[in-house]
Amino acid sequence: MTLLITGGTGTVGRPTVEALQRAGLQPRILSRRDGTNHVVADLASGTGVAAALDGVTTLVHLATNRRSDARATRTLLQAAHSAGVEHLIYLSIVGVDQVPLGYYRSKVECEQLIAQSGVPFTVLRATQFHEFVADFLRPQRRLPRVITLDVPVQPISTEAVAARLVELVHQQPSNGRVNDLGGPEKLPLAEFARQWLAARGAAPDEAQRRVVEWHAPGKLAAAFRAGLHTTGVPGPGIHFAQWAASES
Repeated sequence: MTLLITGGTGTVGRPTVEALQRAGLQPRILSRRDGTNHVVADLASGTGVAAALDGVTTLVHLATNRRSDARATRTLLQAAHSAGVEHLIYLSIVGVDQVPLGYYRSKVECEQLIAQSGVPFTVLRATQFHEFVADFLRPQRRLPRVITLDVPVQPISTEAVAARLVELVHQQPSNGRVNDLGGPEKLPLAEFARQWLAARGAAPDEAQRRVVEWHAPGKLAAAFRAGLHTTGVPGPGIHFAQWAASES
């Protein structure tokens, strides 16, 4: 198996590369910059992409860009089809076809392009990473109040997503979606905010007092309140509180 991974230096890409290496694989990492096991190419311009895919049998597509996801994916697919790639694994997001968010619509378009490409494929949708929740809270860390939306969240560790991707690498293409992957607990975002504050030394009463829920208007907020971005089924990986404690 000759394996190429896009987005291999990103939030989920790094643990995925490490998990693949532990499984005895040595993936090439498509990157705009030179480095260990890197093949230099640019999905935005298409420069070097065909050469990067030369001889590749399995492609794990993790690279994402809010402004050009579909365009970059189309470029990658054209090169993958010409190279005779036997299995493309794409990481998407739970609820992209139900939550009216521009970035999610781009993900749906990428899924459709992959399905129409003629390249054998598997699509895995995952819930938000622990890092996503922390990134929402971190800018508020010095404010007297932490504002959260009154929505549920089901965050998952990137290591759990990486482990599932490695499983898929060793399986045949599904030519569709496999079961969505979510974290081990679905809780209000406010509760995760309290856990995050506690991991940073806040006493329980302080964490409780500082977190304020906001009932945002509109269809987007309603979709999130309905939990359309969650699986509703407990999944693998460590809980957010454990992750937050390890990051503090």
